Amino acid sequence: MSWNVFFTTLLLHLCSAAALQAETVHLSVAASMTDACKEIITAYAVKQPETKVLPNFGASGGLAKQIEQGAPADIFISASTEWVKYLLEKQLAGQEASRIFAFNSLVFIGSPKAAETDLDLNKLSTLDRIAIGNPNNVPAGQYAKQALERAGTYAALEQGKKLALTDDVRQALMYAEQGEVDGAFVYKTDAQLAKNAKILFTVADTLHDKITSPMLLTASGAKNEAAKAFFEYLASAEAKAVLEKYGFEVER
Repeated sequence: MSWNVFFTTLLLHLCSAAALQAETVHLSVAASMTDACKEIITAYAVKQPETKVLPNFGASGGLAKQIEQGAPADIFISASTEWVKYLLEKQLAGQEASRIFAFNSLVFIGSPKAAETDLDLNKLSTLDRIAIGNPNNVPAGQYAKQALERAGTYAALEQGKKLALTDDVRQALMYAEQGEVDGAFVYKTDAQLAKNAKILFTVADTLHDKITSPMLLTASGAKNEAAKAFFEYLASAEAKAVLEKYGFEVER
């Protein structure tokens, strides 16, 4: 084989590898959006079968820190604005690369039997164990902590060791579903997936920051044409219809 043929073949292989790389989209998503995002990814695969979207679900804070440490992520969907701001401050994305994905609300769930009790934030001390996402990493836990602090009950619950901190909001949901706790703070969209637990009360949105889920095209995503195309699809009417199906609110 001549050197010209060798280098031409090598160049073709490198170009093919680059094209294959560009058709893979790494998506980091807050756990609360697992079901909706899986359906959106499936729908997109029908429209763009040459693009492979690889999702990574978890707590927003944990995902943001993974991205900071170099984990592959072209798009980040957070359950709060805090962790998108965190990545922007780390200069891991451009300011113009962020937009609103969805909105949500916070509820407290527990066993149907507990519904017989007229519970609210001020009466949670009557319970033995309450699941709440770790406020250090889990936005649902951060919102719940804000509401409890404004109601003046967080310190007492924490000191009384009544709070069971979870790795993400889906774990809090699981604890309530399995009866391992008396109740749990989760998003309304998570509560709709529950089979055993039910909503005991809705937390007033005046007690916490607006539950906003932004999405961000990372620095690596901005160089990936497939990622940019999927980022635009996430803002489409088709994707928004899926979000509404799962109980999220969207911008129109």
